[in-house]
Amino acid sequence: MNNSALFLILQKMRAPFLVLIVTYTIAIIGLVSIDGIDNEGNPYRMTIFDAFYFISYTATTIGFGETPYTFSYQQRIWVSMIIYLTVIGWFYSIGSLISLIQDKVFRKEIAKSRFIRQIRHLDEHFFIILGYNATTKKIIEKSLKKGFRVVVIEKNEEKVSELHLQSYTPVVHVLQADIHDPNAIEAAGIKSPYCKGLVSLFEDDSLNLRIAITTKIINPDVPLAIKSTTKNLTENLKDVGVEIIENPFDIISNQIDLSLNSPSIHQLAKWIFNLDTLEKQSLKLPRGKYIVCGYGRMGKEIYKVLEKNNIEASFIEIDPAKISKSNTHDIVIADADDKDILIGQGIRGASVIIAGTNNDTTNLSLLATAKKLNPDILTIARENELENYSIFQYSNIDYLFMPSRILIHKTINALVNPMSDRFLDLMKKETEHAAAELIEKLLQKIGGEPKTYELKIDERSAFAIVTSLHEEKTVTLKHLLLKREDNTAENAAMVLLLQRGSTLTLLPSEDTKLEVGDQLLLAADEEAINDIEYIAQNIIELAYVTNHFQPVEAAHP
Repeated sequence: MNNSALFLILQKMRAPFLVLIVTYTIAIIGLVSIDGIDNEGNPYRMTIFDAFYFISYTATTIGFGETPYTFSYQQRIWVSMIIYLTVIGWFYSIGSLISLIQDKVFRKEIAKSRFIRQIRHLDEHFFIILGYNATTKKIIEKSLKKGFRVVVIEKNEEKVSELHLQSYTPVVHVLQADIHDPNAIEAAGIKSPYCKGLVSLFEDDSLNLRIAITTKIINPDVPLAIKSTTKNLTENLKDVGVEIIENPFDIISNQIDLSLNSPSIHQLAKWIFNLDTLEKQSLKLPRGKYIVCGYGRMGKEIYKVLEKNNIEASFIEIDPAKISKSNTHDIVIADADDKDILIGQGIRGASVIIAGTNNDTTNLSLLATAKKLNPDILTIARENELENYSIFQYSNIDYLFMPSRILIHKTINALVNPMSDRFLDLMKKETEHAAAELIEKLLQKIGGEPKTYELKIDERSAFAIVTSLHEEKTVTLKHLLLKREDNTAENAAMVLLLQRGSTLTLLPSEDTKLEVGDQLLLAADEEAINDIEYIAQNIIELAYVTNHFQPVEAAHP
């Protein structure tokens, strides 16, 4: 039990303890002071122990009778008075104890003490997630699926209860505490060697920055995934040393840019983030006129992208407070769901309409209106609530941007599969033709839904390979791609990225020799991943695919 819980016990039970001590003292002094008569008629006085023993079972209403001898009338008169006094004292103490047990602060401290013990004994890799909502709920589920434990800090008692009702397996440890309190983050295990990251995706940018600063002071080495919605905050987070900065609106604007210029790279990004398959044809945005409804954080990022690509665009915003004086000539202050406003902005001749407001009902309504006015227009919507996803799916919208879903997959990828992010960064520097060729190779070799798999050449993940390298045997990337049952055939797998030290090699040659410490990103199907894991860990399997020994064929009779 921690000091806070002990202090509460001492504070709440001080008066009841004193009442018991005083009542017992008065009762015992009276009994040892009054003369009694033993069985032979001789006068005697009770010892302190006899008096305490008698009061103990009398005050608690057990009642074993008069001891050690039958009481005199003087003793019985005294007992008749003190029995009420001591019983009342016990009732008062028991009532105070029950009140203490029901006290929310005490129960919270007990829960915190239990939580700290659980974290202290947690010897598996885990993430700390701040806040519990629809977005972080999905991150928790995906983290558990990837084999990581999760620790949550949430202030709201109802949300804590909701998390407990989910019955996650393995158990998700949760601490009800204020996120602003650095002690809560420390209690969650930020200093633990098993802590592999902290996630803070609050809408409040200042809170996210404060958490980043606090966490880096407590443990500078732990990776952080922090949400940012402004360029200024992003720069501040970089200065603090935050490894993963997630601006969903910046990601959306980049996706629009890729859809305009490099749709194949955009398709690779959606596949990496588990938002789509490689089979689905990537969206190629036209370069006609755009009507953008909403000029909030997302609208401002879209404005920059369209301006960079020299695309004609009209912006409609109902809230004048969101519009800076320098941009008033590009933006109409009006209700985008108004038919006349859309007609006035040229909806009938527009190529694309983007519903980017923070209200899902408004986005659905204005797109339905736009489609009636221009059936050929390409529709893009922003979906704000994960619960509304099914509604948008059945609304015949050409493309859907979901900031929450983007945050979920971006966070998991960055923490669990960091090589994927590095792969995408390199691919964005490649040509559209190179990306299209890569997609074609993946489709031909693996299929439309390949999975990504990361492997580090160390004793924990690739014991057999490390052992062979120490014995100065050669192991290449191609050896990893061979089938276990036939070392002349390749699995449905491809190496996308090799990291050796700080050097990144995109689509390395299969003849590349492996070295201890190499990190690999592969695309493969389930069977290939299973084979790769066996080959990396099992010395016999590795020896077979590398031809360091040949299996002996059974002799024919």
